[in-house]
Amino acid sequence: MLVFLKHNLVFFAVPKTGTTSYQAALKGKADIIMRGAPAVKHLNMRKYERSFGPFLQKAFNLVPERMAVMREPLDLMRSWYKYRSRLKADDKNSTANMSFEQFIELSLQFKPPSVAAVGTQMNFLAGKSGKNGMHHLFAIEHAELLDEFLANIFEEPMKIPRKNVSPKAPTPISDELALRFREERADEYALYDALIASGGYLSTPQEDTESAA
Repeated sequence: MLVFLKHNLVFFAVPKTGTTSYQAALKGKADIIMRGAPAVKHLNMRKYERSFGPFLQKAFNLVPERMAVMREPLDLMRSWYKYRSRLKADDKNSTANMSFEQFIELSLQFKPPSVAAVGTQMNFLAGKSGKNGMHHLFAIEHAELLDEFLANIFEEPMKIPRKNVSPKAPTPISDELALRFREERADEYALYDALIASGGYLSTPQEDTESAA
């Protein structure tokens, strides 16, 4: 997570959406950088509402606008699968000895085992209302819109290096399982589909902007 006080903006780091690259490019412009442990770097919306958002308002009299990046949900799971395939086979989180379909099946269990317990983008982006809590949401598939948005904010072209790229690995999946995944993640797909329908950038007014001083 990056906080830009001057620009009244918080950039949330949704896992596996390319935010490591953006953090590398923008860290010199940020006033606050949340990094290190995943729970810190990838602070989600609900935790932000409970603690960090109130801190920013109390310490700096700011209620920043929030932005994040989203990815096609099944493609995001492919990224998790490939990333964890680099772990040693005896690691509890390694996908080295399982197929992508097995990984997806495990992720859809009521209580997924550690290897597949990667959460959902909807759970990351949603606030206590259960709805998307971002003012600005971008599809990573339309990264040019994100780059343009950031260029306008910082008044300079953005050069974003690629960081933390997952290794190549085959990830075939049956149509039946892909459909089941979509049905199980209906709320996440509803948000993603709305994002794509909007052209890759979704601007959503949030009630808390009115409480800023």
